[in-house]
Amino acid sequence: MGQVPQVFAIVAGEASGDILGADLIRALRRQFPEATFEGIGGPRMQAEGFHSLFQMDRLSVMGFVEPLKRLPELLSIRRNIVKRYTAKPPAAFIGIDSPDFNDGIELRLRSAGVKTIHYVSPSVWAWRQGRIKKIKKSVDLMLCLLPFETEFYRQHNVPVRFVGHPLAGQFPPQPDSLGARQKLGLDPAPPVLCIMPGSRSGEVELLAGLFLDVARQVQATLGAELQLVIPAANQARYSQLSEILAAKPEINVCLLEQNSHLAMESADVVLLASGTTALEAMLLKKPMVVSYRLGAWTYRLVSPFIKTPYASIPNLLADKMLVPEFIQDQATVDNLVSAVVQAFDPLEQQAVIAEFEQLHQQLTVDSGTLAAAAIGEVLQQ
Repeated sequence: MGQVPQVFAIVAGEASGDILGADLIRALRRQFPEATFEGIGGPRMQAEGFHSLFQMDRLSVMGFVEPLKRLPELLSIRRNIVKRYTAKPPAAFIGIDSPDFNDGIELRLRSAGVKTIHYVSPSVWAWRQGRIKKIKKSVDLMLCLLPFETEFYRQHNVPVRFVGHPLAGQFPPQPDSLGARQKLGLDPAPPVLCIMPGSRSGEVELLAGLFLDVARQVQATLGAELQLVIPAANQARYSQLSEILAAKPEINVCLLEQNSHLAMESADVVLLASGTTALEAMLLKKPMVVSYRLGAWTYRLVSPFIKTPYASIPNLLADKMLVPEFIQDQATVDNLVSAVVQAFDPLEQQAVIAEFEQLHQQLTVDSGTLAAAAIGEVLQQ
């Protein structure tokens, strides 16, 4: 009888994790050619031959209060995953981001003897630092995307590896803004503001109207020729944004389904929801203004535990306020309009783009290969 192929169980809960998962699957397949991959993942992972047991978007909920509505479903999915991989242990279980969902799975499977890896450090170094105790019990290895994250884990004797960010290698050193505008049918001359209100329904609900009000005032300040473009993360967000725009017919916006990278590449400035999009805008060398809002009760629960002075990845990497960010009550139309207008200033742009170039170089390593090699070492232990 031939050797049974190794099975890698992977759970990714949102679009950014789907990108990382696809990159990791390609690298693991080079190291383990006979391996199979299953769990929960999105279209990019499935394009690599991944078998998803549940729809990934069922895990894409935000905050603390909001997921309570879906708690029975989420608990059922988690029980199913734990039962499946306790009964038939995989070569390793890899949780990609989504720590509130994956941590419980990792703890139970590691207790059952399964090797567990968590890919993408939760922001334990920034808030709810007590989580490190559970993480230490739950994972055999933490894979970090950002260099400043590793020291916290070393201090707490958690095996850790910085693997860079796969996105860094997917972006050229210099963007082709003119080419992007041509592909999107935008006028090549007038300035472009790209608006990114988030990929989740709750984010769009809280931020889209605010960002559009900001865009309207920026347009009035800079001139009517300012072009506005919004890439919707998926068809559901496209429908949601279409309804929001219908209530604001005076704002002329180029609404796209997906094409977020092309939309940002076409822009002079990006107004965005804090998250992975800020990293993507940085890699595209785009001056940006970062903002975020949570539900009022969720923010009250979260805010006492925040231990970092910055919310956005560019600022955390630079260890200074490199790009303006406005969170919760600071996310007002006046604050955002002032920052966006300033971000269009050529001298401001030149300075921030130079720093983005340095940060891009720091993150550009072969992340998938490094992550797969580190996982291979865990399996040999």
